[in-house]
Amino acid sequence: MKYKDLFIDFDDTLYDTHGNAVIALKETFEAFHLERYFPDEQVFYNAYWEANIDLWTRYSKGEITRPYLIVERFQRPLSMGKGLDVTEQLCLEMSDKFLDFCASKPGVIEGAHELMDYLKGKGYRMHMCSNGFHEVQYKKLAACGLRKYFDTIILSEDAGVNKPSPRYFDYALDRSGAERQNTLMIGDNLQSDILGALNAGIDAMLFNRWAISEQDITQKPTFIVERLQDIMNIL
Repeated sequence: MKYKDLFIDFDDTLYDTHGNAVIALKETFEAFHLERYFPDEQVFYNAYWEANIDLWTRYSKGEITRPYLIVERFQRPLSMGKGLDVTEQLCLEMSDKFLDFCASKPGVIEGAHELMDYLKGKGYRMHMCSNGFHEVQYKKLAACGLRKYFDTIILSEDAGVNKPSPRYFDYALDRSGAERQNTLMIGDNLQSDILGALNAGIDAMLFNRWAISEQDITQKPTFIVERLQDIMNIL
């Protein structure tokens, strides 16, 4: 067995972050009675997702801070409401409620539990590698029942730097006790997970959940799979 340690991304690799967040966003919209300001709720949802993708990309690159992300991802969609007084306090309250809703959801990607059972049975040491917020990730882990599989939880807030920085992966190797040449990173994000690992000298497996086309993959991953179940045919 070449690999002894697996660095595994959590959000949208094992945990259905997007699917759970869609539900939580609707719950947040209703909790704050935003229908009073948005005749078409889809306007709010579309603006939120556009802002969220942009801000998380910038956060991963270290261009913005966590507090800025938390406020801005609600500031932008709320500013499209009619007659709504958008304050920082309102954005923070919505963020807290949204994250509580998100963290309580148990939804995982199809095959996640089966895969983790399989990998544990094969004797791999597994380490969760995530840019997600500390308190939220532990709640998600408890909600979905995946905590028991991980030997180490390695979060960017503890590392002091986000994936894809090589410093994050150096920290992960040090924290987990893994050896670079015997470690495989598994994740859905081409930039933060795959290119980050490859640039740090670590093999990487792309879970191509988002159907990225080959011409958009400039640096070839060690492996590419379309489904989590496919990983069991490789490892």
